[in-house]
Amino acid sequence: MTPSKKQHDLLVAARDLFWRHGFRRVTIEEICERADVSKMTFYKFFPDKISIAKAVFAKEVETGMIRFREILNNKTTSASDKVKAMMLMKGDATNNISKEFLNDFYSSDKTELVGFVHELTAKTWSETIDDFRKAQDEGVFRKDFKPEFLFLLSQKMAENLNDPKLQSLYASPHDLIVELSRFFCYGISPHDEK
Repeated sequence: MTPSKKQHDLLVAARDLFWRHGFRRVTIEEICERADVSKMTFYKFFPDKISIAKAVFAKEVETGMIRFREILNNKTTSASDKVKAMMLMKGDATNNISKEFLNDFYSSDKTELVGFVHELTAKTWSETIDDFRKAQDEGVFRKDFKPEFLFLLSQKMAENLNDPKLQSLYASPHDLIVELSRFFCYGISPHDEK
């Protein structure tokens, strides 16, 4: 179901505010002000801030999966170019992401939100593993690599996103996420990012 314009505006405003300031600092009032809607309209669509945070995260995951599958299913693109496109997609998705966002969405005291993020992430990875297996069957990727390996390593990498020492090496969380993704895909080999 396509959201109404006001619901869409609320989701866009919440995403922008959450990415920049995390979940805790952002208020419903700020989301409403940014979206130019009343609090009554907010409550028409979302019972609370956790509900809109879940909707924002779910929409991001859905959009990411659509883009990922478009890249993966493009028959005219080499495996190397698919990996580059996935890297660019990851960079776009994490642009303007803040340390507060990482802390709030991945290690918050809001167990309902963290549980939702972990559950949706696990579901998405299950689908992604299936997509990689299909690509392996089609000869896009090596048949001897285990897609589950990607999932387990990505979990370990995500654990490091909140490490203060690691964060201090990079100007922004976006730069850290992109570097982790580059390292994951290319190791320390030089590569063309264009």
